[in-house]
Amino acid sequence: MATDVDQTAETTRVAREYFEALGRGERDAQRRYYAPDAQATLHGVLGPAGRDEMAAFFAELFDAFPDWRFGVVETVAEGDGVAVRWRARATFAGPGRFMGFEPNGARVDVEGVDLVRVRGGRIAAIDAYMNGAELARQLGALPPQGSATEERMARAFNLTTRVKRRLASGPEPVADGVWVVRGGFPSKTMNVYLVRDGDGVMLFDAGIKAMTGAVAAAGASLGGITRVLLGHGHPDHRGVGPYLGAPVLCHADNREDAEGDGGMRYFDFSKLKPYARPVFPRLLRMWDGGPVTIAATVSEGDQIAGFEVVALPGHAPGLIGLWRAADRLALVSDCFYTLDPQTGIHGQARVPHEAFNHDTEQARASVRKLAAMEPAAAWAGHADPLTGDVRGQLETAAATT
Repeated sequence: MATDVDQTAETTRVAREYFEALGRGERDAQRRYYAPDAQATLHGVLGPAGRDEMAAFFAELFDAFPDWRFGVVETVAEGDGVAVRWRARATFAGPGRFMGFEPNGARVDVEGVDLVRVRGGRIAAIDAYMNGAELARQLGALPPQGSATEERMARAFNLTTRVKRRLASGPEPVADGVWVVRGGFPSKTMNVYLVRDGDGVMLFDAGIKAMTGAVAAAGASLGGITRVLLGHGHPDHRGVGPYLGAPVLCHADNREDAEGDGGMRYFDFSKLKPYARPVFPRLLRMWDGGPVTIAATVSEGDQIAGFEVVALPGHAPGLIGLWRAADRLALVSDCFYTLDPQTGIHGQARVPHEAFNHDTEQARASVRKLAAMEPAAAWAGHADPLTGDVRGQLETAAATT
């Protein structure tokens, strides 16, 4: 018991001495009070950061606010942890900048809470929290709360949100336990599938970057996104992958595309019509969310989220589809197209455009393979599904050159 009391007293002493040193503007406070391997996070601002990075941050702070005043309002400690509520007041007089802003003479008066861990008489960790929006208002970087300017800013924000909503639909039912989010401007031809996966949903394909908000919202409404399975890693199929905080999977043969250039190394834009050649490189860069980190790979025959993985390479190495025998449903990424990518005109099934294929003849063979499976419905990575005589439509597509 005495040991616990002693530890609490020591924690409180070290924390108070450190914050008093900050209040005096001492530039070596971090080096004196932090352990060599200490980590600090100023949430929303900096970190995790080491001792030297934190010292540099406070040096910048003191240069920007020469009359810096900092005091401890209260502390609550137990064992090696202490919560420190503090108040800071200062004038943004310079001469130094703060977080890129030029000094403007603004007065600031803010409060925050730091959660501090002390071990061996040194600070081992700090997590600092404050109202960043209020600081921005006081600095003049945001308009005053309730002002006409803030109302105009909110209207502009809401307009942007409405525009983004028009770029992607909400989740539409495809079959039992399967939904699609359609995105892209102007005709929403990019498809991202959500497949029931336990209490949440797995994404199959990841669309374009602009769909991130819509896909995240759809996933949240269906229990949360558990993982992302890429049909393939082209820029218009990995777009939201880096931004959802979920593990990303693909076929082993497509890992190079997914983690690298998105297949751009084998695209041949000279095979497009002249008017489309300068357009598509720009579109692909705009659509792309960038390389993803692949957490695991899948192979043909694997079972995942109630589907079987089917290898359908050609358009991309390692392109895969998902097959559910119970209702003969196929989700097949870019095994086939139902639109002309150069004009956006929808139509019959076709082999993907040769300008974007790794191996067009292999892609044609994969269309035949899919046809032989006799799906009741086949949903691709773009535009419309095939229903009715799916086998016949796919065999015609494979035979058309």
